[in-house]
Amino acid sequence: MPETNRSDAGIAGPYDPLTQERAALEGVADVIPLDCTDENELHGKIEDADAIIVYHTIPMISAHTIKRLNKCRVIARGGVGFDNIEHAFARSQGIPVTNVPDYGTEEVADSAIGMTLSLARGIGMYNSRLRHGLHDPWMYTLAQPLHRLRGRVFGIVGLGRIGTAAAVRAKALGMDVVFYDPYKPHGHDKALGIRRVDSLNELLNQSLVVSLHCPCTDETTHLINQQTIDQMTPGAFLVNTARGFVVDIASLPEALASGHLAGVGLDVLPAEPPDQNHPLLVAWRDPNHPAYHRLIINPHAAFYCEEGLQELRRKVAETCRRAILGQPEVNVIN
Repeated sequence: MPETNRSDAGIAGPYDPLTQERAALEGVADVIPLDCTDENELHGKIEDADAIIVYHTIPMISAHTIKRLNKCRVIARGGVGFDNIEHAFARSQGIPVTNVPDYGTEEVADSAIGMTLSLARGIGMYNSRLRHGLHDPWMYTLAQPLHRLRGRVFGIVGLGRIGTAAAVRAKALGMDVVFYDPYKPHGHDKALGIRRVDSLNELLNQSLVVSLHCPCTDETTHLINQQTIDQMTPGAFLVNTARGFVVDIASLPEALASGHLAGVGLDVLPAEPPDQNHPLLVAWRDPNHPAYHRLIINPHAAFYCEEGLQELRRKVAETCRRAILGQPEVNVIN
């Protein structure tokens, strides 16, 4: 059973002992690591695989590759997103595609709340100003006014697993949690003790913090743009730990410069790594631009913790074990 990964992906690599995978598949399958970053490198290596684990380091497993699989019983995506697998074509070939939807749930929610606290309490900004030598005994008066979080609105776009986990955490801070998710059945608001709104605009114009937890689709691409930012409460904070393309980052430098957005936290960007000459990155590095102190950029790491990576590897290997043994699959996305 080939595993497609890289040693620098933080998952497993060609020199990793593959302890989790081999333990789950002992007596069922051999685990063969392949250090590949392009599906063309898989040619001649996976055609007779009984199961395949795919990580994010392969940009696409296309029909070109899938149609060469002779006896594959499952393509298991080692992660949540599965847009790098042509899953509809895989189904047409009788191959289920699975993912690990609960991977990183707690960690991403923690990161969203961590960014919220850093921005809304001025932690990152004060640290940045001090590092830059801008010390003043009354420094807090130089900041955009900070407000007590208790009772303020924490707006969530997308109440899936991570959005729900973020809601629970924001409630623990005493915040008034509101969510917008037109695809969520009614009743979750009552079960969680939070509020539901029927439009994005209704959420934006009342939230101190807007935290994004939706997938990237045609509907959500650039969901946050110049027009929707204008609908946000002046002095609000934007946090994106979802997908980079959900935010039109070209609209952020001016929103930060004007103070309409008091701060932004981004764990994801449309291009990773980003173009260093993009206006947002230029503003982020410019000590004279408010983004220098008010913008947090992380390297798409909100999912990360050591325990989570080991859990991911175990679960995705167990998925392959079930498929090879003919047992019912879980988390089939196609």
